[in-house]
Amino acid sequence: MNPTTKTYMAKKGRFTPQWVLVDVSGKVLGRAAVRIATILMGKHRPEYTPHVDTGDFVVVINAAQVKVTGNNKLTQQVYQRFSGYPGGQKTTPLKVMLAKKPQWVIQEAVRRMLPKSKLGAAMLKKMKVYRGPEHPHQAQQPKELTL
Repeated sequence: MNPTTKTYMAKKGRFTPQWVLVDVSGKVLGRAAVRIATILMGKHRPEYTPHVDTGDFVVVINAAQVKVTGNNKLTQQVYQRFSGYPGGQKTTPLKVMLAKKPQWVIQEAVRRMLPKSKLGAAMLKKMKVYRGPEHPHQAQQPKELTL
């Protein structure tokens, strides 16, 4: 390696994040979540730096039409929550969550692929998920991304 070569490190505020529109209708949940997480982290940009938020804003539409592969995944995969009280553990299968809150399912899939830090929380705030095709971000003119 050449000792005079310098590694580029992005600085906060030196770039402008763009808006990306992702339509997940008919797409597999996990594969779409990987692509969305990559955009949120900024790994699709040449100026990616791990400790700086270089990602773009992502608008996800048609969350209710996302596909899930696997024979028993809709019934066997469960989401758990705990109230803190004895007997307060609740489990909900993926099939019920997709019917009630499909945008939450996509948000959780992406959240689990982001860094577990303050930076990951900041990245997740740049993602907006909507159940249908309508979204209030037309003014930002997001460019459409095909998965």
